[in-house]
Amino acid sequence: MTRTPLNIAAFTGGQTVPSARFRVRQYIDPLKSHGLMVQEFPSRAGQYPPPSLWKRPPWLLATILERVPHILKSRKFDLILFQRELVSTLLTLEPYFAGPRLLDVDDAIWLHKRGGFAARLARLSDGVICGNSFLQSYFDDLGCRTWLLPTAVDSDRFSPKADERTGPPVIGWSGSGGNLIQLERLEPALAMVFLKNKSARLRVICNRPPHFQNLDADRVDYVRWSPENEVSALQDLSLGLMPIEDNDWSRGKCSYKMLTYMACGLPVVVSPIGMNAELLAMDEIGFGAATQGDWLSRSPPCSRIPIWGKKWAKGAAGWLSRISASRIFHPGWQTFFALSPLDLPRQQEGALRNGSADIGPSYDHRPWSRRRGTYAL
Repeated sequence: MTRTPLNIAAFTGGQTVPSARFRVRQYIDPLKSHGLMVQEFPSRAGQYPPPSLWKRPPWLLATILERVPHILKSRKFDLILFQRELVSTLLTLEPYFAGPRLLDVDDAIWLHKRGGFAARLARLSDGVICGNSFLQSYFDDLGCRTWLLPTAVDSDRFSPKADERTGPPVIGWSGSGGNLIQLERLEPALAMVFLKNKSARLRVICNRPPHFQNLDADRVDYVRWSPENEVSALQDLSLGLMPIEDNDWSRGKCSYKMLTYMACGLPVVVSPIGMNAELLAMDEIGFGAATQGDWLSRSPPCSRIPIWGKKWAKGAAGWLSRISASRIFHPGWQTFFALSPLDLPRQQEGALRNGSADIGPSYDHRPWSRRRGTYAL
Protein backbone atom coordinates (compact mmCIF):
# COMPACT_ATOMS: atom_id res chain seq x y z
CA MET A 1 0.00 0.00 0.00
CA THR A 2 1.04 3.62 -0.50
CA ARG A 3 2.67 5.02 2.58
CA THR A 4 2.05 8.58 3.69
CA PRO A 5 5.41 10.41 3.77
CA LEU A 6 6.82 10.94 7.24
CA ASN A 7 8.30 14.41 7.74
CA ILE A 8 11.27 14.47 10.11
CA ALA A 9 13.11 17.50 11.47
CA ALA A 10 16.72 16.64 12.34
CA PHE A 11 18.58 19.06 14.61
CA THR A 12 22.33 18.59 14.28
CA GLY A 13 25.50 20.20 15.62
CA GLY A 14 26.76 21.88 12.45
CA GLN A 15 27.85 21.47 8.85
CA THR A 16 31.23 19.87 9.61
CA VAL A 17 30.37 17.94 12.80
CA PRO A 18 31.17 14.27 12.01
CA SER A 19 28.11 12.84 13.77
CA ALA A 20 25.84 15.16 11.78
CA ARG A 21 27.47 14.12 8.53
CA PHE A 22 27.63 10.38 9.12
CA ARG A 23 24.58 9.67 11.28
CA VAL A 24 22.09 12.04 9.64
CA ARG A 25 23.11 13.85 6.46
CA GLN A 26 24.37 10.88 4.45
CA TYR A 27 20.97 9.21 4.87
CA ILE A 28 18.72 12.08 3.77
CA ASP A 29 18.56 11.13 0.08
CA PRO A 30 18.35 7.32 0.58
CA LEU A 31 15.55 7.72 3.12
CA LYS A 32 13.36 9.53 0.60
CA SER A 33 12.78 6.23 -1.20
CA HIS A 34 11.24 4.89 2.03
CA GLY A 35 8.87 7.81 2.43
CA LEU A 36 11.03 9.52 5.06
CA MET A 37 11.45 13.21 4.26
CA VAL A 38 14.25 14.51 6.48
CA GLN A 39 14.97 18.22 6.78
CA GLU A 40 18.18 19.00 8.62
CA PHE A 41 18.61 22.07 10.80
CA PRO A 42 22.38 22.29 11.49
CA SER A 43 23.55 24.76 14.09
CA ARG A 44 25.14 27.82 12.50
CA ALA A 45 26.81 28.93 15.73
CA GLY A 46 27.99 25.39 16.43
CA GLN A 47 27.06 22.81 19.03
CA TYR A 48 30.45 22.97 20.74
CA PRO A 49 31.96 25.95 22.61
CA PRO A 50 34.93 27.89 21.22
CA PRO A 51 38.31 27.36 22.93
CA SER A 52 38.48 30.97 24.09
CA LEU A 53 36.64 31.43 27.41
CA TRP A 54 35.66 35.04 26.69
CA LYS A 55 33.93 33.97 23.47
CA ARG A 56 31.76 31.37 25.18
CA PRO A 57 28.99 33.61 26.64
CA PRO A 58 28.13 35.19 23.25
CA TRP A 59 28.44 31.78 21.58
CA LEU A 60 26.00 30.23 24.07
CA LEU A 61 23.50 33.05 23.58
CA ALA A 62 23.74 32.79 19.79
CA THR A 63 23.37 29.00 19.86
CA ILE A 64 20.23 29.15 21.98
CA LEU A 65 18.63 32.09 20.14
CA GLU A 66 19.04 30.45 16.73
CA ARG A 67 17.01 27.46 17.99
CA VAL A 68 14.05 29.49 19.29
CA PRO A 69 12.33 29.75 15.85
CA HIS A 70 12.87 26.02 15.41
CA ILE A 71 10.55 25.33 18.34
CA LEU A 72 7.62 26.65 16.32
CA LYS A 73 8.83 24.95 13.14
CA SER A 74 8.99 21.61 14.96
CA ARG A 75 5.19 21.56 15.19
CA LYS A 76 4.97 21.17 11.42
CA PHE A 77 6.82 17.84 11.49
CA ASP A 78 5.71 14.31 12.34
CA LEU A 79 8.89 13.45 14.22
CA ILE A 80 11.81 15.29 15.79
CA LEU A 81 15.36 13.89 15.78
CA PHE A 82 17.97 15.38 18.09
CA GLN A 83 21.46 14.35 17.02
CA ARG A 84 22.82 14.61 20.57
CA GLU A 85 22.04 17.66 22.70
CA LEU A 86 21.44 21.07 21.07
CA VAL A 87 24.24 22.64 23.14
CA SER A 88 27.15 20.47 24.23
CA THR A 89 26.77 19.16 27.82
CA LEU A 90 23.58 21.16 28.48
CA LEU A 91 19.85 20.56 28.43
CA THR A 92 18.41 23.79 27.02
CA LEU A 93 15.38 24.14 24.74
CA GLU A 94 14.74 20.46 23.96
CA PRO A 95 11.67 20.17 26.26
CA TYR A 96 9.88 22.84 24.23
CA PHE A 97 10.08 21.04 20.90
CA ALA A 98 7.07 19.15 19.62
CA GLY A 99 6.97 15.38 19.84
CA PRO A 100 7.39 12.56 19.27
CA ARG A 101 11.13 12.98 19.77
CA LEU A 102 14.07 10.69 19.07
CA LEU A 103 17.55 11.17 20.51
CA ASP A 104 20.55 9.90 18.53
CA VAL A 105 23.73 9.27 20.54
CA ASP A 106 27.15 8.16 19.32
CA ASP A 107 29.28 9.03 22.38
CA ALA A 108 29.10 8.38 26.13
CA ILE A 109 27.77 11.91 26.71
CA TRP A 110 26.76 11.16 30.31
CA LEU A 111 30.46 11.10 31.28
CA HIS A 112 30.82 14.87 30.85
CA LYS A 113 31.24 17.03 33.94
CA ARG A 114 27.57 17.98 33.77
CA GLY A 115 26.55 14.55 32.52
CA GLY A 116 23.19 14.49 34.27
CA PHE A 117 21.73 16.30 31.26
CA ALA A 118 22.00 13.06 29.24
CA ALA A 119 19.54 11.17 31.45
CA ARG A 120 17.11 14.10 31.52
CA LEU A 121 17.25 14.48 27.74
CA ALA A 122 16.78 10.74 27.19
CA ARG A 123 13.72 10.66 29.46
CA LEU A 124 12.24 13.59 27.54
CA SER A 125 12.57 11.57 24.34
CA ASP A 126 10.34 8.79 23.06
CA GLY A 127 13.32 6.66 22.13
CA VAL A 128 17.11 6.67 21.89
CA ILE A 129 19.11 5.52 18.85
CA CYS A 130 22.52 4.27 20.02
CA GLY A 131 25.71 3.86 18.02
CA ASN A 132 26.92 0.78 19.90
CA SER A 133 25.88 -1.73 22.56
CA PHE A 134 27.77 0.05 25.38
CA LEU A 135 25.72 3.20 24.82
CA GLN A 136 22.54 1.18 24.48
CA SER A 137 23.08 -0.55 27.82
CA TYR A 138 23.31 2.80 29.61
CA PHE A 139 20.04 4.08 28.17
CA ASP A 140 18.38 0.70 28.72
CA ASP A 141 19.18 1.03 32.41
CA LEU A 142 17.40 4.40 32.44
CA GLY A 143 14.25 2.66 31.23
CA CYS A 144 14.39 4.23 27.77
CA ARG A 145 13.23 2.56 24.61
CA THR A 146 16.39 2.02 22.55
CA TRP A 147 17.61 0.95 19.13
CA LEU A 148 21.12 -0.07 18.14
CA LEU A 149 22.19 1.53 14.88
CA PRO A 150 25.95 1.56 14.11
CA THR A 151 27.49 4.52 12.32
CA ALA A 152 27.64 3.37 8.72
CA VAL A 153 30.33 3.92 6.10
CA ASP A 154 29.42 5.34 2.71
CA SER A 155 31.20 2.67 0.70
CA ASP A 156 30.44 4.53 -2.52
CA ARG A 157 32.82 7.27 -1.29
CA PHE A 158 35.24 5.44 0.99
CA SER A 159 36.69 2.74 -1.23
CA PRO A 160 40.12 1.33 -2.12
CA LYS A 161 42.29 3.28 -4.52
CA ALA A 162 41.91 2.06 -8.09
CA ASP A 163 45.67 1.95 -8.69
CA GLU A 164 48.03 -0.06 -6.51
CA ARG A 165 49.95 2.09 -4.04
CA THR A 166 53.56 2.85 -4.87
CA GLY A 167 56.35 4.68 -3.10
CA PRO A 168 57.44 4.56 0.54
CA PRO A 169 55.01 3.11 3.12
CA VAL A 170 52.81 5.74 4.76
CA ILE A 171 51.38 5.07 8.22
CA GLY A 172 48.36 7.28 8.80
CA TRP A 173 45.98 8.70 11.37
CA SER A 174 42.83 10.71 10.72
CA GLY A 175 40.74 12.54 13.29
CA SER A 176 39.81 15.80 14.97
CA GLY A 177 42.22 18.03 16.85
CA GLY A 178 40.70 17.08 20.18
CA ASN A 179 41.83 13.48 19.69
CA LEU A 180 45.39 14.22 18.53
CA ILE A 181 46.65 13.53 22.05
CA GLN A 182 45.93 9.84 21.45
CA LEU A 183 48.31 9.79 18.49
CA GLU A 184 50.92 11.97 20.20
CA ARG A 185 51.11 9.47 23.06
CA LEU A 186 52.32 6.90 20.53
CA GLU A 187 55.44 8.94 19.78
CA PRO A 188 57.89 6.45 21.40
CA ALA A 189 56.47 3.55 19.39
CA LEU A 190 56.36 5.61 16.19
CA ALA A 191 59.99 6.63 16.70
CA MET A 192 60.99 2.95 16.93
CA VAL A 193 58.99 2.15 13.79
CA PHE A 194 60.87 4.93 11.99
CA LEU A 195 64.17 3.57 13.30
CA LYS A 196 63.44 0.08 11.98
CA ASN A 197 61.89 1.26 8.70
CA LYS A 198 64.07 3.98 7.21
CA SER A 199 61.65 4.88 4.40
CA ALA A 200 58.41 4.92 6.41
CA ARG A 201 56.45 8.15 6.82
CA LEU A 202 53.60 9.29 9.04
CA ARG A 203 50.62 11.20 7.66
CA VAL A 204 48.30 13.09 10.00
CA ILE A 205 44.93 14.14 8.55
CA CYS A 206 43.38 16.63 10.94
CA ASN A 207 42.03 20.16 11.38
CA ARG A 208 45.28 21.13 13.14
CA PRO A 209 48.86 19.85 12.99
CA PRO A 210 50.30 17.46 15.58
CA HIS A 211 52.98 18.44 18.10
CA PHE A 212 55.56 15.70 18.56
CA GLN A 213 58.51 16.22 20.89
CA ASN A 214 61.24 14.19 19.20
CA LEU A 215 59.79 12.56 16.09
CA ASP A 216 61.67 13.47 12.91
CA ALA A 217 59.56 16.31 11.47
CA ASP A 218 60.84 15.61 7.95
CA ARG A 219 59.07 12.25 8.03
CA VAL A 220 55.72 13.59 9.25
CA ASP A 221 53.26 14.91 6.66
CA TYR A 222 50.36 17.05 7.85
CA VAL A 223 47.27 17.15 5.63
CA ARG A 224 44.62 19.64 6.67
CA TRP A 225 41.30 17.80 6.72
CA SER A 226 38.44 18.88 4.49
CA PRO A 227 35.34 17.09 3.19
CA GLU A 228 36.88 17.29 -0.28
CA ASN A 229 40.13 15.49 0.57
CA GLU A 230 39.09 13.15 3.39
CA VAL A 231 38.80 10.12 1.09
CA SER A 232 41.82 10.67 -1.16
CA ALA A 233 44.04 11.38 1.85
CA LEU A 234 43.11 7.97 3.30
CA GLN A 235 43.43 6.09 0.02
CA ASP A 236 47.10 7.05 -0.22
CA LEU A 237 47.93 5.46 3.15
CA SER A 238 49.53 2.06 3.64
CA LEU A 239 48.31 1.45 7.22
CA GLY A 240 45.70 3.10 9.45
CA LEU A 241 46.08 3.70 13.21
CA MET A 242 43.35 4.16 15.82
CA PRO A 243 44.77 4.51 19.34
CA ILE A 244 42.26 5.24 22.13
CA GLU A 245 42.44 5.15 25.92
CA ASP A 246 41.10 2.27 27.99
CA ASN A 247 38.14 4.03 29.61
CA ASP A 248 34.37 4.32 29.34
CA TRP A 249 34.54 7.30 26.99
CA SER A 250 36.44 5.13 24.51
CA ARG A 251 33.95 2.29 24.99
CA GLY A 252 31.29 4.70 23.80
CA LYS A 253 33.12 5.27 20.51
CA CYS A 254 31.60 3.75 17.40
CA SER A 255 34.82 2.73 15.56
CA TYR A 256 34.05 4.95 12.58
CA LYS A 257 37.72 5.80 12.03
CA MET A 258 38.59 2.10 11.93
CA LEU A 259 35.75 1.40 9.51
CA THR A 260 36.78 4.16 7.09
CA TYR A 261 40.32 2.75 7.02
CA MET A 262 38.91 -0.67 6.24
CA ALA A 263 36.61 0.73 3.56
CA CYS A 264 39.66 2.21 1.82
CA GLY A 265 41.33 -1.20 1.83
CA LEU A 266 43.88 -0.39 4.55
CA PRO A 267 45.28 -2.78 7.14
CA VAL A 268 44.61 -1.41 10.62
CA VAL A 269 46.26 -1.44 14.03
CA VAL A 270 43.86 -0.24 16.73
CA SER A 271 43.36 -0.18 20.48
CA PRO A 272 41.25 -3.26 21.31
CA ILE A 273 38.74 -1.26 23.35
CA GLY A 274 34.95 -1.29 23.10
CA MET A 275 33.58 -1.68 19.60
CA ASN A 276 37.12 -1.92 18.19
CA ALA A 277 37.61 -5.15 20.13
CA GLU A 278 34.24 -6.48 18.99
CA LEU A 279 35.13 -5.88 15.35
CA LEU A 280 38.58 -7.46 15.73
CA ALA A 281 36.97 -10.58 17.21
CA MET A 282 34.71 -11.04 14.21
CA ASP A 283 37.32 -11.76 11.55
CA GLU A 284 40.95 -11.24 10.51
CA ILE A 285 40.70 -7.54 9.81
CA GLY A 286 43.62 -6.09 11.78
CA PHE A 287 45.74 -6.12 14.92
CA GLY A 288 44.87 -4.95 18.41
CA ALA A 289 47.54 -3.02 20.34
CA ALA A 290 46.98 -2.27 24.03
CA THR A 291 50.44 -1.04 25.09
CA GLN A 292 53.37 0.91 23.63
CA GLY A 293 55.11 -2.42 23.14
CA ASP A 294 52.10 -3.77 21.27
CA TRP A 295 52.05 -0.77 18.95
CA LEU A 296 55.64 -1.50 18.04
CA SER A 297 55.50 -5.30 17.88
CA ARG A 298 52.08 -5.62 16.23
CA SER A 299 52.56 -3.00 13.56
CA PRO A 300 53.63 -5.17 10.63
CA PRO A 301 57.07 -4.45 9.14
CA CYS A 302 56.67 -1.99 6.30
CA SER A 303 57.82 -4.62 3.82
CA ARG A 304 54.92 -6.82 4.95
CA ILE A 305 52.19 -4.18 4.92
CA PRO A 306 51.01 -4.91 1.33
CA ILE A 307 50.77 -8.64 2.14
CA TRP A 308 48.86 -8.05 5.37
CA GLY A 309 46.70 -5.49 3.62
CA LYS A 310 45.48 -7.99 1.04
CA LYS A 311 44.81 -10.60 3.74
CA TRP A 312 42.87 -8.24 6.00
CA ALA A 313 40.99 -6.65 3.12
CA LYS A 314 39.20 -9.95 2.50
CA GLY A 315 37.88 -10.07 6.06
CA ALA A 316 37.02 -6.38 6.05
CA ALA A 317 35.08 -6.54 2.79
CA GLY A 318 32.46 -8.87 4.27
CA TRP A 319 31.84 -6.68 7.29
CA LEU A 320 31.75 -3.47 5.31
CA SER A 321 29.08 -4.85 3.00
CA ARG A 322 26.88 -5.30 6.09
CA ILE A 323 27.39 -1.84 7.56
CA SER A 324 27.60 0.33 4.46
CA ALA A 325 25.38 3.39 4.45
CA SER A 326 23.61 2.13 1.33
CA ARG A 327 22.42 -0.98 3.22
CA ILE A 328 22.15 -0.26 6.91
CA PHE A 329 19.04 1.87 6.70
CA HIS A 330 17.20 -0.50 4.40
CA PRO A 331 15.73 -2.21 7.48
CA GLY A 332 16.69 0.44 10.02
CA TRP A 333 14.35 3.08 8.59
CA GLN A 334 11.48 1.39 10.42
CA THR A 335 12.82 2.89 13.64
CA PHE A 336 11.22 6.17 12.64
CA PHE A 337 7.84 4.65 11.79
CA ALA A 338 7.87 2.90 15.16
CA LEU A 339 7.04 6.26 16.72
CA SER A 340 4.54 7.44 14.13
CA PRO A 341 1.01 6.00 13.70
CA LEU A 342 0.60 7.35 10.16
CA ASP A 343 -0.46 4.53 7.84
CA LEU A 344 1.52 1.47 8.86
CA PRO A 345 -0.46 -1.73 8.45
CA ARG A 346 -2.06 -2.40 11.83
CA GLN A 347 -0.17 -5.63 12.47
CA GLN A 348 3.21 -4.08 11.62
CA GLU A 349 2.52 -0.95 13.63
CA GLY A 350 1.61 -3.00 16.68
CA ALA A 351 4.71 -5.16 16.33
CA LEU A 352 6.93 -2.11 16.12
CA ARG A 353 5.33 -0.46 19.11
CA ASN A 354 5.63 -3.46 21.42
CA GLY A 355 9.21 -4.20 20.39
CA SER A 356 8.65 -7.48 18.55
CA ALA A 357 9.38 -6.34 15.00
CA ASP A 358 12.56 -7.50 13.30
CA ILE A 359 14.36 -4.55 11.71
CA GLY A 360 17.60 -6.31 10.96
CA PRO A 361 19.99 -9.09 11.93
CA SER A 362 20.75 -9.02 15.63
CA TYR A 363 24.22 -7.91 16.64
CA ASP A 364 24.17 -9.47 20.10
CA HIS A 365 21.34 -11.93 19.45
CA ARG A 366 19.41 -10.73 22.48
CA PRO A 367 15.62 -10.87 22.06
CA TRP A 368 13.55 -7.77 21.67
CA SER A 369 11.93 -6.35 24.77
CA ARG A 370 9.27 -3.70 24.98
CA ARG A 371 11.94 -1.03 24.87
CA ARG A 372 14.84 -2.53 22.95
CA GLY A 373 15.29 -2.66 19.21
CA THR A 374 18.39 -3.73 17.32
CA TYR A 375 19.80 -3.28 13.92
CA ALA A 376 23.36 -4.36 14.10
CA LEU A 377 26.43 -5.61 12.43
